[in-house]
This record gives sequence, C-alpha cells and structure tokens, in this order.
Amino acid sequence: MPSAQLLRLTEAIQAAGENNLAKIIILKSAGDRTFCAGASFDELASIKDFEDGQRFFMGFANVINAMRKCPKFIIGRIQGKAVGGGVGLAAATDYCIATNQASVKLSELAVGIGPFVVGPAVERKMGTSAFTQLAINATEWQSAAWAKEKGLYQEVFPTIEEMDACISALAKKLVYSNPDAMQELKQVSWQGTEHWDALLPARAAISGRLVLSDFTKKAIEAFKLKS
Repeated sequence: MPSAQLLRLTEAIQAAGENNLAKIIILKSAGDRTFCAGASFDELASIKDFEDGQRFFMGFANVINAMRKCPKFIIGRIQGKAVGGGVGLAAATDYCIATNQASVKLSELAVGIGPFVVGPAVERKMGTSAFTQLAINATEWQSAAWAKEKGLYQEVFPTIEEMDACISALAKKLVYSNPDAMQELKQVSWQGTEHWDALLPARAAISGRLVLSDFTKKAIEAFKLKS
C-alpha cells in the first residue's frame, strides 16, 4: 500500500467514526487472492533520509491508531493473503473474518527491517509467542487455520461467499445494538493501549533508521528483482 492510500484509509476511518449514520465499519480490499501485500517497495527504495523514513512508516501507524481510537466496531474481511502491514491491519480490527486463502506472513526482517510498527497490534491480538514466530520466521507463510488458532481471525470459511454471508449477518445484528454499549465495549477491549500515540511513532523511527542501512537497501533491491 502506498503512503497516499494509507492516508486516505486513515481519513476514511476517522470520518466514519465521527459519522452518526455509520454504525459498523467493514475493512476490506478488492480482488480474491490478496488482502494486503504490505508497504510499497518502490517507496521504500526511494527513502533518502531519516525524516522521510519515519514519515513513511507512520502510514501504517496512523491507520492502526485511527482504528484503535475509532468509536465504532471494525470488522475485518480478509479474503486472501496478508503480508507485513496487512497483518497489522487485520490485527487492529475488532472482529476479523477470513477465508482459507488468508494466510499470513510478517516479511519485514527478510528485507532488513522488522515488524516494529505493526508489532504491538499483532502481539495484542495473537500473543507474544505467535508474534515472535511470525517476526523471526519471516519468509514462511502461516495458514489461515493457524491464524485462527492464534486469535488473529475469529472465523474462517472455505469460500468468499460464506465469509461474506457471515459478515453480513454479524453486521446486521450489530446495527441494532446499543451504540453507547458498543463504544464502551471497544474502549474496554483496547484498554492498555493508550500509550500507542507515542509508541508507534517511536517504532516508526526504528524502521526509519534501519531502512537507510546498506544491508536493507540491498535486500529491498534484491526483493524487487525477484518479484
């Protein structure tokens, strides 16, 4: 996802959170095989200084913080593979529903960085052990069944049609729930994350520094040649 798209997503979530006509937010993407492939490698390769690097990694940080602070429940619709920042977005939803095709991978370490920005969201949802497994074994895909077992997904279905039917049924139920009760429940479920306004920029600074290293620049170029 390029920075401009992450900015639009942040603004859309904030706007929906403030819109009294919006009851539930569903986070989804187009296509049928990939939910989100993470950050834009073209943009990563073009970073020239620390300020640009931190600003780039704040893209996912801002989306995650917007999702965290949004007063509405956010349902994740994960129809396909999620990589890096895509795993972070899935983890930041309040209830995540996926298909069997929605395998996950945190590939950041493989290109010399590390999942520092999305790490808090992933660790909160899946626990330290599962997060560490994804972060260290950065080239290995984990199945949707594994992600459900670890708590990233609440439901996994064989087909997109079955997934969408479940999401529709859940959303219709939630629309008639007390919005004040849902907001209070969301605040309770995110308790202990109030420091993320400072934590995620600090994590973005780590990635912004590492992306300037010769090791990372070579790793990114090698990855672009393979893809």
